Amino acid sequence: MTYDYNKVIIALDTPDDRKALDIVRLLKDKISVFKVGLELFCASGPEIVKKINDEGCKVFLDLKFHDIPNTVAGAVKSCISAGPFMLDVHASGGLEMMTKAKEAAESAQSGKKPILLAITVLTSLDEKDLAAMNIDKMPKEQVKTLAYLAKKAGLDGVVASPKEISAIRETVGKDFLIVTPGVRPTWAAAGDQKRIMTPAQALDKGADYIVVGRPVTAAADPLDALSKLFQ
Repeated sequence: MTYDYNKVIIALDTPDDRKALDIVRLLKDKISVFKVGLELFCASGPEIVKKINDEGCKVFLDLKFHDIPNTVAGAVKSCISAGPFMLDVHASGGLEMMTKAKEAAESAQSGKKPILLAITVLTSLDEKDLAAMNIDKMPKEQVKTLAYLAKKAGLDGVVASPKEISAIRETVGKDFLIVTPGVRPTWAAAGDQKRIMTPAQALDKGADYIVVGRPVTAAADPLDALSKLFQ
């Protein structure tokens, strides 16, 4: 089967903006969306988003906002001027927080409204981790609850493990984006991810986008690693 590289988001997990831009320039003929997370954003600021956009690519700004509603709304407004394609908040911040984030994204005067996603349960967490936080649900059930809240708040989609894709579709329907980290090719180490699938499995399950980082960016030859992503 042939897989669509337009559904692949490459995570730029580095604090070095020059290294990040080198990866963008190396891969941009095949990849159109790159993820800027806390590590790179805290080191380089909003300018890194603009620089990636200037390369003709788009940015998933993965800052996972989680605070009181007004603070998150302000943060969303502040980010939009940089021009992100996607932006995310934590669904566990609650319905009001997500609603305020959506309103802020829609009311921003500068820049195009980004796709607004909600983080459900981090892919580094499993049932034992949830139990330690006094959450007596299986990850799948917690994800379903948070996805329902995100849909109710009017967000565009969620970030979730590929293992929960089917459950999310059953809960909120097909008209809802699912972005899945926690994907690892068969030849790559799992690292700190626990609820994982291969890139091909995640797309077969119905993910709209998959996020891949170190298996490609830390490879000796990132282009070669990218070409083997679905093997």
